[in-house]
Amino acid sequence: MWDYTDKVLELFYDPKNQGAIEETGEAGIKVATGEVGSIACGDALRLHLKVEVASDKILDARFQTFGCTSAIASSSALTEMVKGLTLDEALKVTNKEIAAYLGGLPEAKMHCSVMGQEALEAAIFNYRGIPLAAHDDDDEGTLICTCFSITDTKIRKAVAQNNLLSAEQVTNYVKAGGGCGSCLAKIDDIIREVKQETAKQNLNTNGAKTTTEIPSSMFNEGQQRPLTNVQKIALIQKVLDEEVRPVLIADGGDVELYDIVGDKVQVILKGACGSCSSSTATLKIAIESRLRDRISKDIIVEAV
Repeated sequence: MWDYTDKVLELFYDPKNQGAIEETGEAGIKVATGEVGSIACGDALRLHLKVEVASDKILDARFQTFGCTSAIASSSALTEMVKGLTLDEALKVTNKEIAAYLGGLPEAKMHCSVMGQEALEAAIFNYRGIPLAAHDDDDEGTLICTCFSITDTKIRKAVAQNNLLSAEQVTNYVKAGGGCGSCLAKIDDIIREVKQETAKQNLNTNGAKTTTEIPSSMFNEGQQRPLTNVQKIALIQKVLDEEVRPVLIADGGDVELYDIVGDKVQVILKGACGSCSSSTATLKIAIESRLRDRISKDIIVEAV
């Protein structure tokens, strides 16, 4: 069971501002609507804003959502937070602030707060007649996660705004990588690129090296000396524990490191992975490709 705060449970059992706002033709008042997510992916949110045209102020906000406890609580919290704000002020509301209003969310449920922020942005840009693609180009980027239709643009935005450092965190915030896992290596590449870009910007701004860049040597890229056996074993175990196992466990499976002989890595697939007809794909896509990307292109993964 998820460890929800009292505020999350309060807004789940007794949601505030649930429902729609209908356009009534009232003078000087307009209704804006923003939709994000999809029922097929498990979460969907439609946000309604009642706006006073002259002042650009949000007079009322309501939501309709299909999702879990966190989705309902996050949507309810968002509507409470934006009432009385101007549209420009509302655009500054972040997913972190939504989570903070709730007293925190389990990290695996942070995507619910992100969904709220995205719905708010969509509603405001729809109100202003600005195509969402012109806002952040989420739909125009390169498709990275085919399971949840997430682009590199959306992943970059989540990484930059929330200082994400691992593919697992990206999955928690935008769901990318939470399906078949074949995009996890690409997600890690995006994280590294964002951190390097941030480091360069800080360097240009401050004139001094920062510590936000992830050193490529962490994964033996560009090192002068090859990894020792002890270093290789430790790094393989680290990648399995931090990047591979969380994805497999989420799908009811698991993997255990059995032995390492040269570049041959032997593992034991457990749970759903052990009996799955696509276990070969799991070995090659979710595990072998990750270890090759992180440690050595010569690594071969076998199940025992």
